[in-house]
Amino acid sequence: MRLGEKITVGILGMGVVGTGVAKILLNQSQLLSERTGKNFHLKTVVDLDWERDRGVDLAGVKTTTNFDELVADPEIEIVVETIGGIEPACSMVRQALAAGKHVVTANKALIALKGEALFKEAKGNGVELRFEASVGGGIPIIKSLREGLVANKIKSMYGIINGTSNYILTRMHQEGMGFDAALQEAQAKGFAEADPTLDVGGGDAAHKLTILASLAAGGFVDFNAIPVEGITELTTLDINFAKSFGYVIKLLAIYRSDGEKLDLRVHPTLVPGDHLLAAVNNELNAIFVTGDYVGDTMFYGPGAGQLPTASAIVSDLADLSHLLAAGSEVAVTPRIKPEKKVSLFTIKEIANRFYLRLFTLDQPGILTQIAGALGQYGISISSVVQLETHGAGDYVPIVLLTHEASEQAMFKAIAAIKEFPFVRPDILRLRLFK
Repeated sequence: MRLGEKITVGILGMGVVGTGVAKILLNQSQLLSERTGKNFHLKTVVDLDWERDRGVDLAGVKTTTNFDELVADPEIEIVVETIGGIEPACSMVRQALAAGKHVVTANKALIALKGEALFKEAKGNGVELRFEASVGGGIPIIKSLREGLVANKIKSMYGIINGTSNYILTRMHQEGMGFDAALQEAQAKGFAEADPTLDVGGGDAAHKLTILASLAAGGFVDFNAIPVEGITELTTLDINFAKSFGYVIKLLAIYRSDGEKLDLRVHPTLVPGDHLLAAVNNELNAIFVTGDYVGDTMFYGPGAGQLPTASAIVSDLADLSHLLAAGSEVAVTPRIKPEKKVSLFTIKEIANRFYLRLFTLDQPGILTQIAGALGQYGISISSVVQLETHGAGDYVPIVLLTHEASEQAMFKAIAAIKEFPFVRPDILRLRLFK
């Protein structure tokens, strides 16, 4: 397919992001034309609810509840998918690709879980599937990995890529709020969903890490192989202990490559207070990327929201229109080869420094026994803090920082420590940034 001066677009889903795309295409049409040399024509929008006011004038735009009308329209060259979720989004995207239409999406779950099949579908039909807005909202991280850093092998990436969790942790760190109170505030301000499980549980960040890792490695990563831990077990006690050691706790999506295999993880991490990522607060996102030639770079900005996400979608529309209008062969996301397999380290193969928080009875010799259990598995302690007891029979917190040890050794050591009758079973293990 070759696109001319007029680019005809259809939007699937008129929610928050879909409305933002419509606003930009309709309100910024002159600016887009001046900067791209193309006239973007929003012809059709599909949604099930047309009673709600979106705050955008859709005069001259066809509004329908029937997706088949959009797919069957030969004038529509690009479909923007913003309904989210896996189904019916996946079926509709496949239908659009099979009909020879290019698709632009912000759907990180769709790309992370169904991307391999969808890219094969796109390639088989000679069309493009673009997804700049799926990670980082308005941050151009996908384009940067695909184009700006094309000369580099990506050695590592550390991402704060979930605004909800980052907002909660910021409030806990700066204001001393508990997790529940910070979550409620995030929900009241619109930074958290009514059901925040994907955000605070780490699943949303893992979807995005899957996409970033697939781009960096050049082949699809198995989302289900990524170890994921959320922030729900963190307390103000942990935040304050981290501060005392000079750290800030952040939910990090981690990518590290040894050239052969990848270390991919999502979990709360103690980040040194003087690192750039430690200063990324509230709902903002950042991705710290190290390439073998460029060195350290950081991408920072709004990771979600109607207009930042819509802006990223429109950037895909502009890139796609230029590529195809120039007569180039369709290059289906050239950094990702659907047939390439990517090998991952298992969590047991990884080594880290650890933060351990335990509650123990105040009895003689407890620290010696805990240190002995750690030492049995080759784990040495670098720092320890124990608070005073408040009464006979009370449990008191002990926090340990360890030197580097394997995940497997730490797993075994924690199991052994839980057998001590003076230790409560709610042991928290976090990792330190490296």
